[in-house]
Amino acid sequence: MRYFNEVQHALGNLRGHKLRTFLTMLGMIFGVAAVIAMLSIGAGAEEESLRLIDTMGIRNVIVQNREFKDEDLKKIRENSLGLSLRDVEGIARITPGLEACAARKRVRTFQIFTYTGKAEGSNVVGVTASYFKLSKYQLAEGGFFAEPDEQEFEQFCVIGSRVKQKLFGTASPIGKPIKIDKLWFTVVGVLADNNLGKDEFEGVKLQDFSSDIYIPLTTALKKFELKTFEAELDEAIVSLKNTTALKASAVLISQLLNKTHGEQDDFSIVVPFQLLEQNQRTQRIFNIVMSCIAGISLLVGGIGIMNIMLANILERTREIGVRRALGARQRDIWMQFLIEALTISLLGGILGICFGFGISRVVATFAEWSTIVTSASIAMSFGVSAAIGLIFGIYPAVRASRLDPVEALRYE
Repeated sequence: MRYFNEVQHALGNLRGHKLRTFLTMLGMIFGVAAVIAMLSIGAGAEEESLRLIDTMGIRNVIVQNREFKDEDLKKIRENSLGLSLRDVEGIARITPGLEACAARKRVRTFQIFTYTGKAEGSNVVGVTASYFKLSKYQLAEGGFFAEPDEQEFEQFCVIGSRVKQKLFGTASPIGKPIKIDKLWFTVVGVLADNNLGKDEFEGVKLQDFSSDIYIPLTTALKKFELKTFEAELDEAIVSLKNTTALKASAVLISQLLNKTHGEQDDFSIVVPFQLLEQNQRTQRIFNIVMSCIAGISLLVGGIGIMNIMLANILERTREIGVRRALGARQRDIWMQFLIEALTISLLGGILGICFGFGISRVVATFAEWSTIVTSASIAMSFGVSAAIGLIFGIYPAVRASRLDPVEALRYE
């Protein structure tokens, strides 16, 4: 009950100086808001990174054919045929812990026709049946073609959501024919949007497949003519059973391709797991810098609380003397001023949490940056604000409690 009375007395003193109390809180408000906003941006960026990496495959090694100008490509082709199915077969033989391999070849961009409409600028891509699984593609409806379809050179296709909308509107395209160049293909599936939100991640281009049409790779290579000096494949994906051998496998694959490509640097190797580690290192640096900035704000807020409490002691010296004369102990005076400091700090922390949540929403809305306010960040911010109030409130409270009652009563 005594502590409750002390809290009521402290709140009454703060209400008597509303403007000064609010101005004292500002340092805490801005500091806590900075912590909440920083942590929400960091958590959002981490989740986005994990999502993007998941679309690339955390256990994958991706080999990509590099593009060159025609004059440079002609010289390279004297020693290297570019990325090919032969490379994929060689990689499959030498890679330890291999789970699966897949390959992709972008044929070119076509106008796609149906009996009811057309879609301009659609990319026709030949892939192996395993490509969908390794690239984490999801279906909106229908299914994927299978390995027997590749072996039989079937004219089946899986289309992206934009292609489906242009050609069929809201109607289901499953089982319906579309015309690619001079050939008719049957739609067997529609891909769900991946909603990447970014064109690249850590310098690696990400694929938006909503305007793509996927056909069996064997069909693409047999029935569509490649350009002069064009490589047989654009990309090969190697999936391992675990992540421990990713780096060693990437080195092994690079050594193999260097030999088969005549030491020509016409391919690149991407390891999504290493991209994730690099992104996490960058994120840690960002968090450290932002934490320092937020920490400075909180430090300034704590100093402000201590200064105001010291000023309060001077203003209320006579009040302290009267309370001591009426029987208040040093502990009672100490508790009164410490509670006031804690109250300022905690109220500032609560308002800062609300302000920080608002900042994170504004960032998410206008900057189109994913933000996540976690319960852990709220708990940490509230705990920090309480600690700041306690640390910077102790000295003024101790000083107030040690005032001589007689001298305090004489103070004007």
